[in-house]
Parts: sequence; structure tokens; C-alpha cells
Amino acid sequence: MADIFEQLSYFAGFTFVQRALIAGILVSLCASLLGVSLVLKRYSMIGDGLSHVGFGATAIAAALNLADASLYISIPIVVVSAFFLLRLSENTKLKGDAAIGIISSGALAVGTVIISFTNGMNTDVCNYLFGSPLTMTESDVYLSIALSAAVIILYVLFYNKIFAVTFDESFTKSCGLKTNLYNTVIAILTAITIVLGMKVMGALLISALIIFPAISSMRVFKSFLSVTISSVIISVICFVIGLGVSCVYVSPAGYTLPTGATIVIINIIIFIIFCIAKKVQKR
Repeated sequence: MADIFEQLSYFAGFTFVQRALIAGILVSLCASLLGVSLVLKRYSMIGDGLSHVGFGATAIAAALNLADASLYISIPIVVVSAFFLLRLSENTKLKGDAAIGIISSGALAVGTVIISFTNGMNTDVCNYLFGSPLTMTESDVYLSIALSAAVIILYVLFYNKIFAVTFDESFTKSCGLKTNLYNTVIAILTAITIVLGMKVMGALLISALIIFPAISSMRVFKSFLSVTISSVIISVICFVIGLGVSCVYVSPAGYTLPTGATIVIINIIIFIIFCIAKKVQKR
């Protein structure tokens, strides 16, 4: 045990690990806040759809030799896609899951085709697919801090409205509140969080940060506030543990564990523990 803590303290001294820790905690915090509303509204897979749009935007940036500015290119594209996705599911006969499927598969296909015409599946593209928080640059961290702060502040300011829209949208609309506006706020905040989380978790795994902490908390807690607080705590703890395990553990083949996948596995373990806790509560 002492050796493990010694290794963790050794890795914590590296700047790239510190950058990954700061950005990852902020992304985990934002994703868990929004995840409760998205899960309750049965819109949790929006993270998967928007992350694929982010992958397509990243492919375009790579094709234009703007890989270093991929975050700045991806954010406006994903935000517009979130707004379009919301309108598509509201104003047509397409349900939310069908609209997400169309945008998700379309963006992934476009990104893959663009990559095939440029430099192929290089390391940068794989990092965006599967996550690599240790490659975060200093500018990425500063952007993550600024946008995460904006997401948290807006969520706190609109908390009561988000709560109302989440639980009973029809009643909220009948009370005169602009439900479309607050749904748009949720979608935009989610889009920003997804783009920031792509380097941490990857386009294929980012939705886990939205879904797992929320559904784990719902096993034990009942009120919206308690579920939200629990989700935040679970998400941050799972990220820190997952990052630590991926840094310390080396497989028999001599490779370290992929950070994004390790974080998801930790979330799965927590979910199983909370399911067991729920059964114990009922006895």
C-alpha cells in the first residue's frame, strides 16, 4: 500500500498529470450536474450523439491542419448541433432517440471519411475517440477552467427552472415559463461539457460521465438535490481513482491502462455497489 501511495505522489508531481487532474475534475463536475436532468428527461444519450459531432469537427480541424485549435472549432459546431437536435426532436415526428441516432451516425461517418482523405487514424484521432487526458495542453486547461466555470454558474442561476423543466415540462409551460429556452440552456451547457470531455474520456466514452453518476445516485437517494450532490461526488471520486489507477497499474504486457476506460469501469463498480445498497435499504 505504501508503494502505491509513493507512486501516486511521484506521478502527481508531473505537470501533465496535474493538468489532466484539473481538467478532468471540472469536466466530471459539469457532466454529473447536467446528467441528472438528462437521465430524468430520458435524453441521456445526447452526450453520445454530440460527442460524435465533436469527433467530426475534430476531423475537419485535422484536415485543415488546425489540430491544435480543435477545441475552439468543435465548441461552436457542437453547440449549433445541440440546438438543431433539440429543434429536430420538437418540431418533427422524429423522437429524441431517432434524432440523436441520425446526427450521431452521420457525424461519425463524415469524420471517418474526412480522416481517410487526410492522414488516416493517427494518434491524435485515437485520443479523441478513446480519451487521453494526459495530453491536455496548458491552453486546453485554461479553456476548460473558463468554460466549466460558465457551465457551473449558469446551472446554479437556472437551477430552479431546470428542476421544473426536468420533472414536469407541461405544467411548467402552463405556468408561463419558457420551457424551450431552458431546454436550450441545458442542451448548450451539455454541448460545451461534451467538447471539453472529449480529450478526457474520448468521443466513445464521454456519455458514461453523464449517465453513470446519475443512475448510481438514483439507486439510493430520492430528492433531486440529493441525487445531484451525490452525482457530483461520485463523478469526481471515480475520475480521481480512475486516473490514479491508470497511472500506477501496468499490465502484464507492459502497458498502462487506458484512462477513459478505467474511469468507466470504476463508475460501473460504484453503480453495482449502489444497487446492492438499495437492496439492503429495502430489507
